[in-house]
Amino acid sequence: MNIQKLTSLAKTAKTRSIVSLFDKKERINDFSLSTSHLYLDYSKQNITEIELAQLIDIAQEVGLSESITKQFDGDKINSTEGRSVLHTVLRAPQSVKQQILGETLAVEVEAAEQQVAEIVEDVQKGVLTGYTGQRFTDVLAIGIGGSYYGVKVSLSALEHYRDLALSVHVIANVDGGALEEKLKKLNSETTLVVVISKTFTTQETMLNAKAVKQWMLSSESVENSKLNNLSQIIEKQWFAVSSNIEAVKSFGINDKHILPMWDWVGGRFSIWSAVGLPLALAIGNDNFNKLKQGAYEMDMHFKTTDFKQNMPVIMAMLGIWNRNALEYPTLAILPYAHSLRALPGYLQQTDMESNGKSVSKSGDKLSWLTAPVVFGQEGTNGQHAFMQLMHQSDDIIPTDFIVAIKGRSQYIENHKVLVANCFAQSEALMQGKTLAQVKAELLESGYTLKEISRLAPHKTMKGNTPSNTLVMELLTPETMGALLALYEHKIFVQGVLWQVNSFDQWGVELGKQLGTRILSAMDGVKDDSLSASSQSLVAKFLARSTVTSSA
Repeated sequence: MNIQKLTSLAKTAKTRSIVSLFDKKERINDFSLSTSHLYLDYSKQNITEIELAQLIDIAQEVGLSESITKQFDGDKINSTEGRSVLHTVLRAPQSVKQQILGETLAVEVEAAEQQVAEIVEDVQKGVLTGYTGQRFTDVLAIGIGGSYYGVKVSLSALEHYRDLALSVHVIANVDGGALEEKLKKLNSETTLVVVISKTFTTQETMLNAKAVKQWMLSSESVENSKLNNLSQIIEKQWFAVSSNIEAVKSFGINDKHILPMWDWVGGRFSIWSAVGLPLALAIGNDNFNKLKQGAYEMDMHFKTTDFKQNMPVIMAMLGIWNRNALEYPTLAILPYAHSLRALPGYLQQTDMESNGKSVSKSGDKLSWLTAPVVFGQEGTNGQHAFMQLMHQSDDIIPTDFIVAIKGRSQYIENHKVLVANCFAQSEALMQGKTLAQVKAELLESGYTLKEISRLAPHKTMKGNTPSNTLVMELLTPETMGALLALYEHKIFVQGVLWQVNSFDQWGVELGKQLGTRILSAMDGVKDDSLSASSQSLVAKFLARSTVTSSA
């Protein structure tokens, strides 16, 4: 990436007021665009048409068009693991699957989709039941990372589309307190369990799965049953999404209840596969297919639209501009929708796990920074928390505001106020308030000159904070699919510009390795390679846990 060109371009922007850019009356028309489901207003970004055109030139120079083609065609762009990146094909028509995957694999994918659909139908109709013959009332999905976040964010986003007869819960945290909280809500006789783990060895997932298995087999209703073989309960009520078939069968899950995972589908992009089974159970097959349809439409927009009108490309280039040219280290995701409250956490993973790297695909140290620190919260809660810092600290934090024109609740006035706050915050972050403006307002309100002198500095706001506003008419399965795909493609484009492999996550592995060694130390295995700090912490844990267990 031509970082020198970016730095040169940014010299004027760093001293420019975003408000001044609105002197051009056509700015809102020139700096907004639509797809079939989403409208993007990026007019409050600190960028001109000339600068944006230069950014797009940089994207072409690094071969973005070719990289997009390679991804959709199934080239092994995950170079460190030698894998294709084809989650997009899972939401494409069958003819596209056959073209990209080949006949054999396309048939396998279609069979998995059919298996998911049949499970959903059989649960809805009461054909699939618990071991006592009762209908399922709850689903517990056990996973972590990509096997968790996509399901979690979509469950809350599409709450209004869920089957009211079936509650779907997700558990990822290895903290026993989190598990206890979930299990208190469940009946072992009417709970369907889905374990999601590609290797079926993921520490947190398997520890939770074993605990849930023990809970189910030792429940009072099971102990009072007349079953001769308790393993029948697991065979009947448990499902797994995994590529490690033997490990799943050894756990006791019926081989007919195993759904596949493929190495060309990364975990954080896997909601479109059988990993989405818990979501499909919650919202039904029709809505699950609409989610995929919305994503596919965004795929086609991304693949075929000129970069100047391409929503994922535009958002990606604005992110590059803010991160590398204007040198802002963070990105706030602020959905003004309670149902999208899990979206900031989801994007933390997809963005920072994908592009949080400092080495290029060829193994060279990069001379530029990559992924921003992503954080956020649902509006309007954030206004009474961290947005104080956004308005009055010296840090400028680029922001994505996300809002639906129509709400789902009966409280129309509440939704009107919610939307108004969303629009107002983007305006306030851009405009700010100068010392002169504050003094004039205080004087008009009747304050004395002495009071004005004392108060005015505390009421100024820097402004000039860039933002996007993403608007949808209504949050539907199609819109949600388009939104998730939009951010997937934006992250991919930025990875291409930063020249990183967006589809591996070796940094996650180190923590796993050290976690295993720490556990061994807790079991009495001496490990002098651990720091004195870690050895001391282990000793403290052992001393206190011994006291607790003997109390």
